[in-house]
Amino acid sequence: MIIYIVIKYNDFPLKEWHIEHMKKTIVKFITGLSDNPSRWEARQNKKYNNIYYVQKGLSHDIKHGVTNNEVQMFLQKIDRDSSFTDLRNKEEFRKRFLEIENFMIKYK
Repeated sequence: MIIYIVIKYNDFPLKEWHIEHMKKTIVKFITGLSDNPSRWEARQNKKYNNIYYVQKGLSHDIKHGVTNNEVQMFLQKIDRDSSFTDLRNKEEFRKRFLEIENFMIKYK
């Protein structure tokens, strides 16, 4: 008598977490600093909120289950959805947005 046990193997157990992390990382980078940041916020922003750390974070998220298509769809949502109007009105939005888009084009 042979018993087969079917086990569903999950390649990416934290995929949802990495999708949320990808979204937060992109929005945080595009948002930049507030109008009147504290010294601590300015120092943290200078240290961690640059394109290098964003690329590193996105690469890590993609390695752990986020697809390039999901990143592209989120970037399209930022560019077109009305819920991101405030973000699009930031003064350096287009420059930062294009930096992330260029990275994703090269990453493919």
